[in-house]
Amino acid sequence: MPEEELVHIIEGCVVHRRESQQAFYQYFYGFSMAICLRYCSRNDDAMEVVNDGFLKIFRELPRFQPSYAQYESSLRGWMKSIMIHTAIDHFRKHQHHQLHDINETHFESIDHGETGADKLSYKELISAVQSLSPMYRAVFNLYVIDGYKHEEIATQLKISIGTSKSNLAKAKENIKKMLTHVNSTYYERKAV
Repeated sequence: MPEEELVHIIEGCVVHRRESQQAFYQYFYGFSMAICLRYCSRNDDAMEVVNDGFLKIFRELPRFQPSYAQYESSLRGWMKSIMIHTAIDHFRKHQHHQLHDINETHFESIDHGETGADKLSYKELISAVQSLSPMYRAVFNLYVIDGYKHEEIATQLKISIGTSKSNLAKAKENIKKMLTHVNSTYYERKAV
């Protein structure tokens, strides 16, 4: 979208024009949903977070100031932060600080030279992350994907730094087991 058109839509959102809000929502829906799906295990939860996030965005748009020259990139960075914080709020509200495993599944480790990641599509990778327990998923996303430090994660999730580090290690271990399982399933299908 050209910058002038985006600025025009945002100006309409600031004065609560429904058609501008709808255009803004439609344009950024996919971007926002992709962020929220990383933090939510169900599409309905992700949709709720997206909608809550857009309400916050519409409320704060009058105060948005681009932090660098590329207007849309700056806006996306600002929106990403809001969506992540909204997802964390949703997590805290609905998970009551579950810090550890929810029925961990263990798979046999088979090394075939290639990793399961070599066979994974984006959808399969997101599915693996979504199958983590809620706390592991939140810590994994914040640290690995969104670049937060353990101190920041601990503050956001109201856990200790040690718990953040431990949950990240366990999340990575679980994802590795899932990838190994995907890899072994791939070779079993290939052998048939």
